[in-house]
Amino acid sequence: MKLPRNFYFDDTVTVARALLGCVLWRRLGRELLAARLVEVEAYLGANDSASHARRGLRSARNESMYLAGGHAYVYFTYGMHWCMNVVTQEADIAEAVLLRAAEPVRGVETMRERRPKAKRDRDLMNGPGKLCSAMAIDKSLDGEPLDGKTLWLAPRDVTVAEEDIAVSHRIGVENSGEAAGWPLRFYLLGNAFVSR
Repeated sequence: MKLPRNFYFDDTVTVARALLGCVLWRRLGRELLAARLVEVEAYLGANDSASHARRGLRSARNESMYLAGGHAYVYFTYGMHWCMNVVTQEADIAEAVLLRAAEPVRGVETMRERRPKAKRDRDLMNGPGKLCSAMAIDKSLDGEPLDGKTLWLAPRDVTVAEEDIAVSHRIGVENSGEAAGWPLRFYLLGNAFVSR
């Protein structure tokens, strides 16, 4: 079962909250890796000074943000980490949800091999770069449809009530003026796999 394309066309904050508890699947050769999303951040396009698409900025790097909802936007940051976003909205709006942390569900041995520095399973994907490293997500998946054969999102396999969702400002966007304080980070309250 995969999330339907229309899931991604709701407003971006609603999509971000609805992604918590959903399962990200990655086909790696003959193996399937899966992780349940526990922390995300919404980025609201041209009017969001923390977004890669602020003021309508468009470049080779962020071109995938301008695809229709239901695609992956994967970018390189700090010269060392890949990060994955779920694109939302109609084409050319450039809103997205950053996947910040996840709980391993399937393929944990492979994730441990890919993240040898992680001492505990809760450290395998407790940050956006770690999540991509554990799940072998890199530039080759930029622009990938999220209902394909390589990378896809499945509906929640756990119950998430509104009161289970905590809200805070986003992390690492301190230089974004007033947008730095916007309450657009969502995570599962008390979940051990959320980033620290």
